[in-house]
Amino acid sequence: MRLSAVLAAASMFAAATALAVPAAAHPHEPSAQATDAALAAAVAGDWRPAEHRARDQWRHPAESLAFWGLRPGMTVIEMDPGGEAWWTQILAPYARATNGRFIAAVTDSGAPEVQERAAASRQRLAGRLTDPRYGQVQVVRHSPAGIEVPAGSADMVLVARAVHNWARTEGRTDAFMRNFFTVLKPGGVLAVEQHRLPAGQPARPETGYVSEQYVIEAAQRAGFVLDGRSEINANPADDTDHPFGVWTLPPVRNTAPNGQPANPAFDRIAFDRIGESDRMTLRFRKPA
Repeated sequence: MRLSAVLAAASMFAAATALAVPAAAHPHEPSAQATDAALAAAVAGDWRPAEHRARDQWRHPAESLAFWGLRPGMTVIEMDPGGEAWWTQILAPYARATNGRFIAAVTDSGAPEVQERAAASRQRLAGRLTDPRYGQVQVVRHSPAGIEVPAGSADMVLVARAVHNWARTEGRTDAFMRNFFTVLKPGGVLAVEQHRLPAGQPARPETGYVSEQYVIEAAQRAGFVLDGRSEINANPADDTDHPFGVWTLPPVRNTAPNGQPANPAFDRIAFDRIGESDRMTLRFRKPA
């Protein structure tokens, strides 16, 4: 289906569908009307695999992007989109349809911490970006030293389920937060989606979970202001206590530690019933 046809269909869909966005702690919380027809079309796009669309019930892409303040014509940087490129498949066509700009920031291949699976992930991403419906996607490198884009050039930086990786190394989260502050325009938005550790629990980023306090304090140290927090992606059924970390839950569904062979005797029923992880959804703003 051509993108123009999708956009036409989505305009009717958007008019008939109310997207419920929970109230946030900030008076400028975007309403359901902030979800425009181009965004509805990108979410509904037939280029998205069925297994990706099935995850919308847990990740609420239209509602989340409306909360973060996505608007036509924005320059958006997605950090480490990964081989599956779940957000990329929405944001890149949206940028193309609205005369915006989408940038995928991938881990610097020269960094010593990069593993083979990261390189394989970049190869899968490159294959997906050949789809013309994504438009002209710019791929840049990033590392704790910086992101290969001009300072003050981005309207939004999206960080989806990556903070736990940085939290394992002292000072790394702070380095990335400073990088985000540098590349954003004054008034620009740092959008964060992250597996959430319950307040008061000891830090254990090796499980994939970090606390909201950890993320908020790191962003504030870099100069950001907390502009909104939402329960759009909350899952009260997730107690975060799983044998193989967050990767025990869908969609990964590990039955053994990462890197080890699957255990066919592992009982998955209780973990599949939980669904995907409990997630924080935070919006930070670079002061104007």
